[in-house]
Amino acid sequence: MIFEELIVIKLNKTSLASLVAIVLAIALANTAVLDQAKTKEVDSSSLKVTKHKEKKTKEIKIDWQKPSENKPYPNVTDYPKMWIKVSKAKQRTYLMNGSKVLYTMYCSTGSGGDRATPEGTFYIQAERGDFFYNQGSGEGAKYWVSWKDHGIYLFHTVPTDSQGHYVESEAEKLGKKANSHGCIRLSVSDAKWFYENIKEGTKVVITNS
Repeated sequence: MIFEELIVIKLNKTSLASLVAIVLAIALANTAVLDQAKTKEVDSSSLKVTKHKEKKTKEIKIDWQKPSENKPYPNVTDYPKMWIKVSKAKQRTYLMNGSKVLYTMYCSTGSGGDRATPEGTFYIQAERGDFFYNQGSGEGAKYWVSWKDHGIYLFHTVPTDSQGHYVESEAEKLGKKANSHGCIRLSVSDAKWFYENIKEGTKVVITNS
């Protein structure tokens, strides 16, 4: 009788240990599943944030009438060695003091072929004016400043018609390459400041980087 009771006790202890082991295994398995679900949730959330940021970046609209930056233009008298860098790859015009960027302007350079903007080092020339219209190309612009071939290659506003009205379909391309015949288009405010402030002889470096 005592022997049988010992057997039952031993069996009960064995069954209890097995039951505990099974419960622990189930708990661990559930924890692993929950961890995987949380990881997927985090990954999914990160992906959504990334996509949202990409979408937000794509939705940035350049105001072709206003200054490119929400800060004052630099005072050129404070920077006697100011020079201008134009990046065709980034479609930006930088006002530079040594290696420091003082101000960044959105721009549009020529799209390519015979309309490509030349690369190299140039200097602001004497020719400038508040308006021109080219009958041959059917396009005009305001606040132009020559940097090559004395009136051929210019910094100027987004295009206008013969009456000086801005062509919005072209103006909205600011910040991208355009059919600019090699000239460098700027926003209206940027071009006006450029026309009124950038001195003859200022170095202009145009790169494809």
